[in-house]
Amino acid sequence: MYYINDNPFVKYLVFLNIYLSEGLHLAIATVLIPIYLLEKNFTPELTTFIAGLVMTPWVLKFIFGWIVDHYANEGRKYFALYGGLSSAITLIILAFIEPSTLLIPFIILLFLTHCGIGFLDVSSDALAIESTKIKERGKINGTMMAGLFTGMALGSSFFSILAKKIGYDGVFIIAGICILILLLPLILTKEKQRKNNNQQIGKLLIKEFKKRTIRYMIIFLPILSLNSGIITFAIPIFMKIKLILNISQIGLLTTIFIIGKIIGSLVGGLLADKWGRKKTIITMISMTIFFSTLLIVVDTWQLMITFYGILGVLNGGLFTSVLAVCMDLTNPRLGATQFSILISLLNTGELSGEIISGMLISHLGFNKVFLYSAWTLGPTLLILHFIEFKKPR
Repeated sequence: MYYINDNPFVKYLVFLNIYLSEGLHLAIATVLIPIYLLEKNFTPELTTFIAGLVMTPWVLKFIFGWIVDHYANEGRKYFALYGGLSSAITLIILAFIEPSTLLIPFIILLFLTHCGIGFLDVSSDALAIESTKIKERGKINGTMMAGLFTGMALGSSFFSILAKKIGYDGVFIIAGICILILLLPLILTKEKQRKNNNQQIGKLLIKEFKKRTIRYMIIFLPILSLNSGIITFAIPIFMKIKLILNISQIGLLTTIFIIGKIIGSLVGGLLADKWGRKKTIITMISMTIFFSTLLIVVDTWQLMITFYGILGVLNGGLFTSVLAVCMDLTNPRLGATQFSILISLLNTGELSGEIISGMLISHLGFNKVFLYSAWTLGPTLLILHFIEFKKPR
């Protein structure tokens, strides 16, 4: 057993593996589940509604964060293990549920597997804050995001190919086993005993959320992520219905998007430190508006892979910069709670976009949906003028 604070190699390996597991899970949730339901003859409206509904635990991360902070003396590791194990087990059970005949149990299990990943995510963030020094946090965040997007890329491509060969049921089982294996380094670590923590979380939160910048961020974050939520489900459905691609082809094209996010995360992090958070975010938003609009001219997979890849770079850069701002604004005494509230707001917008995307496609068509997804980013440029960002030091 190793103390996670004392061994840099173990520390980076633990967080890399945790976020790899989260990436694999997100690939299942955002790529395979929508296509799986479409192939089961569910309508696009019902497909996106179900796929979005079961992801509501990502909006409830602040609840998980409060629990993790309130019972901090019990150890972050055990909450992370609980989350990872419960997610893997429910994913394996999901393989034996047929959504066409047992839709409610299928939805409940999907919801529970997201709850598990939510606990894993929040606990890992809190553990990272506690086990790293300020000068390490850039590198540890880079490792975590690289793990997340690598997991998504591998999951989107590998699981999509497997789904075509062995079926979706087999993929759910393999994904659950992969998550269990990736938890092994965490199991072999120990946390240093923490002092009794009697801080009053509620009073501190109220004080923080009275700040002017935080109030503007509450408005900014959910609006910002609407675009990402809409295109997350709309583009794979567009590839299935309009470009007539199969699941393995869709998975490969989605992998390009995710590879773009990996590149964008690294570039966005560097630019946020060099240019400043605000300038980087404005640049990324403006370019995302432009390339989201260009989706209306896509009529071949070659055009899709080009614009989808560029949007991936912009998406990764934008959200890395925004996460840096959220960390800048988080009171260290509130570790998991305040940061998870801010991220929950970001996830609320993304989830809302995912849920309504199918309905919008049915009523408006793909071109108008792509245009509206671009337009949703317009108000964020106005809100940014009222937000005072801390300068990187």
